[in-house]
Amino acid sequence: MLEYKDLIVWQKAFDLSLHIYKATEQFPEVEKFGLQSQMRRAAVSIPSNIAEGSRRGTHKDYISFLRVADGSAAELETQLLLAHALKYMSEPQFTTSQELLMEVRKMLPSVIGRLQSSS
Repeated sequence: MLEYKDLIVWQKAFDLSLHIYKATEQFPEVEKFGLQSQMRRAAVSIPSNIAEGSRRGTHKDYISFLRVADGSAAELETQLLLAHALKYMSEPQFTTSQELLMEVRKMLPSVIGRLQSSS
């Protein structure tokens, strides 16, 4: 099994997390413990769960963590839509966030499928 940092899905998810941190810096102060915090936690959860799952002993455990990462990605997608609707993000920030997120969301089921077929 590859080291998690060598996985393209982890690398993309890590880049997404960095992007979300930067994109949420300009959120209103009132959102510091609200939407900004939620988005950052969801974004960080994605590569964190990929990494943690890769260190588990079985494919079954790894798949479970990848599914949690996918759930966090869906959570982040909802939060991005809300931030965009509230005009907390510029159009380029939103578009880049969506593109990065969609890349990760397409990769996760593929990784899960490969693990399931090799079990």
